[in-house]
Amino acid sequence: MALDTGRVTNLHLRSDEPVELGPVESNMPTLSSGPNIGAALKAVRESCGLTVEQLADITRIRRSYLASIEEMRLEQLPSRPFTIGYVRAYANALGLDGEAAVDRFKAEEPTPDTALREPVGVGHEKDPRLTLILVVGTVLVGAIVLWNVARRTMDDQTPPAHAAPQSAPVSQDAAPPAGPLALGAPLPAPVESTTPAPYETPGLADATAAGGSSDAVEAAKQAAKANPQAQPEQPVETLPATFAANGAVYGAEPGASVVTLQARKSASLIVRGADGAVYFARQLSAGEAYRAPALKGLTIEVSDPAAVQVFVGGQSKGLLPATTASLEKLAL
Repeated sequence: MALDTGRVTNLHLRSDEPVELGPVESNMPTLSSGPNIGAALKAVRESCGLTVEQLADITRIRRSYLASIEEMRLEQLPSRPFTIGYVRAYANALGLDGEAAVDRFKAEEPTPDTALREPVGVGHEKDPRLTLILVVGTVLVGAIVLWNVARRTMDDQTPPAHAAPQSAPVSQDAAPPAGPLALGAPLPAPVESTTPAPYETPGLADATAAGGSSDAVEAAKQAAKANPQAQPEQPVETLPATFAANGAVYGAEPGASVVTLQARKSASLIVRGADGAVYFARQLSAGEAYRAPALKGLTIEVSDPAAVQVFVGGQSKGLLPATTASLEKLAL
């Protein structure tokens, strides 16, 4: 009578012989299945009934990367360290040994000698500012070189300056002159341009001519009054009544000036402010004039007051009374 085993397909009896797996267990794919690790992972995934999309949700890896691993399209994957991590995560998600999967991947795909590739989707773009900086730098360097060459050419074409002849070298072996040295007379002190003219006492010249006696001076005056024809006539200089420019006119505009100084002959003129600052300084020639600005505290200094005529509002006020005067007082 036959033994009823029910739905048992393989009955293993205890024996010392090796046990053979049934048809279901022998067809189960493993990491050693397929021509490469990608095919093995794909076979295991399909045997588990998982799609690429489901596995991507589990591993958080892009579907395109998982498909590239299964097809072993490594050129479409990121650098090798990223690819190894994806293989390990793929195997762990299927319940396989991730390290064993990585070992087979390394055995089938040895480490290449080439440099690591950039991550997929990242383009290498050059900074446009770098190109601009290089162009500007090149132009500047070229301009500096051309300028130096042009300047050197101009220097070569310029005739050399006449150098003073060198004096004959003095021999250090020459013996000093014997005896005392004769020194010349001291030079006079330089004449100060700002030294005022010496003051002359009125009537001193007449008294000196009369022998120094005051009585003689009085007698000479009485004789001059009694005989006026004996005195030499002094020519009287006629001054213009209104201002007329006979040369350059310096200083302020006509509408901004009240006092005008005109030189009858060559004389120096210096205009100072209240703080001593110099507003104007010039040697005026005959006919030249200076219009003083309407400022407070201005003073003037002239070398010869008899050589400068004063005009106030265009009308003559005569010659300057002294070498130093206030413009405000002259305007009054």
